[in-house]
Amino acid sequence: MNVKAEDPEFWNDADAAQKLMRERTQLEEQLAALSQFERELDDAVTLVELGEAENDADAEKEGVEALKTLLKEAQRRQIEALFSGEADGNDTFIEVHSGAGGTESQDWARMLFRMYARWAERKKFKVEVIEETAGEEAGIKSGTLLVKGHNAHGWSKTESGVHRLVRISPFDSNARRHTSFASVWVYPVVDDRIEIDVNESDCRIDTYRSSGAGGQHVNTTDSAIRITHIPTGIVVACQAERSQHKNRATAWNMLRARLYELELEKREAEANKVAASKTDIGWGHQIRSYVLQPYQLVKDLRTGHTSGTPGDVLDGDLDDFMQASLAQRIYGGGPEQVEDVD
Repeated sequence: MNVKAEDPEFWNDADAAQKLMRERTQLEEQLAALSQFERELDDAVTLVELGEAENDADAEKEGVEALKTLLKEAQRRQIEALFSGEADGNDTFIEVHSGAGGTESQDWARMLFRMYARWAERKKFKVEVIEETAGEEAGIKSGTLLVKGHNAHGWSKTESGVHRLVRISPFDSNARRHTSFASVWVYPVVDDRIEIDVNESDCRIDTYRSSGAGGQHVNTTDSAIRITHIPTGIVVACQAERSQHKNRATAWNMLRARLYELELEKREAEANKVAASKTDIGWGHQIRSYVLQPYQLVKDLRTGHTSGTPGDVLDGDLDDFMQASLAQRIYGGGPEQVEDVD
C-alpha cells in the first residue's frame, strides 16, 4: 500500500487514490490502537502481580479494574473485527419518525434523534442533520442524521425498528403515565463504486419550505426536496442546505442508499424480520422499551440486554445494546426469555 502511494502516477485516478489513502489511515489507526491495547494490558498485569507480591491491596484492585476495562474493550473490538457486511464500513443515515400520538410521540422522536446524535459524537463520528420536520407543539415528526465514520453503519445497523417510551407525560396536566412510539430506520451511504439505477419517471419530486432550525433562510424559499419512489413507497427528504440543487443531489443519494439497503435485505436471512419490525409504529413491533416511570429501565426485547440508567442511554450510551444485538446476529442465540416491560 505504501509502495502504491509513492508511485508518481498514484494520483492520476483521484477517487481510487483517496480510497486507498483512507484505507491506509484506517489500518494505521487500528495498528496504533492494538499497540496501545497491548501496552495497557502489560501495565495492568504488572500492577496486579506487583500488588500480590507486595501485599498492596489498592494496587491489586487498580490492576483488576484495568483488566475489566480492557476485557470490555476487547469484546467490542472482537465484534468490530467481524463486520463482514457489504456496507458495514460505510457512513450511515439514521432516520427517526414519530408514531401515532401527536405531541407525545413527536417529543419521543426528538429524544431519540438527540440520542443517536450523542452516540455518534461519543464514537468520534461526524454528524450532520439532513432533515428535521418540527412537530406541531413540540418534538419532531421526522428527522434524518448522516453519521460519517469508519464502521458507522456496521455499529448502528441493528437499531432499525420501533422504540417505545413509558413515562409521566410533561404535556399532561394530570401527570398521567403515557406510552409513546417512534420508529428508527438505519441504512448505509452508498459507495461510489456501487451502481444503483433509479428511473426518474418512477419518482415524484416535491419542493417545500424547510421547517427545522437552519437560520434566516428557513421558511423563505422552497429549497427543501422530498423524493417519493413510487414502486417501493420509499420517501426521502433533505433540507440541510440553502440550495435546492444541493438538497436535490443529497436526496437522490439518500434514495440510492435506501434502494441499495432494500437489495441487501433481500439477501439476508432475517429480511422478513426487519421488514416486519417496520410494518407498524406501535404495540407489538417494538425492539426496545425505555421505561422512566414507575421505575427506571431500558430493555432490548431481542437480546434481553438491560440498563438501569435510562438517562445515560438517552444521552448516547448505546454501545452495550449495539454489541449485544450484533453478537446475537453474528453468533446466533439470544436471551433465555424476553419479556415486554410495562
